[in-house]
Amino acid sequence: MFFVLVLIIPSALAQKIDMELLKGMKPRAIGPAAMSGRVTAVDVVVKDPDIMYVGAASGGVWKTVSGGISWESVFDKELTLSVGAIAIQQDNPSVVWVGTGEGNPRNSLNGGDGIYKTLDGGKKWKKMGLEKTRHIHRVIIDPKNPNTVYVAAIGSPWGEHPERGVYKTTDGGNTWERVLFVDNKTGCAELVMDPSNPNKLIANMWEHRRWPWTFKSGGPSSGLYITFDGGKTWTKKTDKDGLPEGDLGRMGLAIARSKPDVVYALIESKKNALYKSEDGGNKWTKVTDVNNQTNVSGRPFYFWEIYVDPKNENRIYSLHTIVTMSEDGGRTFKSLVGWKVHLDHHAWWIHPENPEFIVDGNDGGFNISRDGGKTWHFIDNIPVGQFYHINVDNQHPYNVYGG
Repeated sequence: MFFVLVLIIPSALAQKIDMELLKGMKPRAIGPAAMSGRVTAVDVVVKDPDIMYVGAASGGVWKTVSGGISWESVFDKELTLSVGAIAIQQDNPSVVWVGTGEGNPRNSLNGGDGIYKTLDGGKKWKKMGLEKTRHIHRVIIDPKNPNTVYVAAIGSPWGEHPERGVYKTTDGGNTWERVLFVDNKTGCAELVMDPSNPNKLIANMWEHRRWPWTFKSGGPSSGLYITFDGGKTWTKKTDKDGLPEGDLGRMGLAIARSKPDVVYALIESKKNALYKSEDGGNKWTKVTDVNNQTNVSGRPFYFWEIYVDPKNENRIYSLHTIVTMSEDGGRTFKSLVGWKVHLDHHAWWIHPENPEFIVDGNDGGFNISRDGGKTWHFIDNIPVGQFYHINVDNQHPYNVYGG
């Protein structure tokens, strides 16, 4: 229907349209068939990895119980289709949390409407508050007490507002407390939990601002914070602890499951670099610079995430235009997922017991690997394509163009 209206709008300026002529028209999908849209969040049931949830930048949440063979849209009746985070309660996978509002603040991002929760695997959803946070990038469930949930909200990138930071609930979402806040310019861009101690979390507070024509990333309010008591108190790490001097920006954070004292931080600063801690985040040392030669990462505002193999603390994955991997603790990186899958990667999940099983979300959709990234299966049946522009020409028959 939209394409029909595009064709007749110019003539509408010259004459009145008889709407009766449009009554019998029905829209139909015209493709493209093998293209999806930006996937921003994924989570998988550990005990049954055929059950997966995929969140899209503007396409809601999709669920499969068949390992990706078929999918069901489970989030298309809510107030927003922009998804920033998904978290499954692993001891009861029927409970799933969804944080809305994409966490990659490019100029085309869609806003969110708070956090939602389902108790029946996505059949029904209940809004659990935090509507004014606008953009939620992480949701973390305490594995020992699932009524305790943490939310990392970057907030709106378009201006100052107070609903930013790290939020916590201890009653399953009925009430929330903001446990980390810096100022109205600074939101939480990354939040990770120590797999051996759920009271220990590391957060990146990120000062940022977007305008339609430019973007400012970083500032004096940015920083790396650690809590050991579930958010009651936080310690800010600085250059005295080995972090770079001056204003900082966005950070990718990862704690090694096999050796939790090993922590990595991909830090945007005057000279972007990958840092490593071997004492749980207390002291830091620079491992390698981020540049075109090292192939570590790309644009911080759009993708700035790292992940550690759950069985090997020296194997690191970095998501950016492509996916690169290090097997020597971050000193060198090589390409793992190149141009053949799709560019611009935003979501990543590794099975904690079987690191060969990896799922990937990027600007072109969703992919599954069962051999550690050597080969990938592209899931082409999640219809979340994103057209920024469309147009038609005057040929007979006419062509439709989309970008």
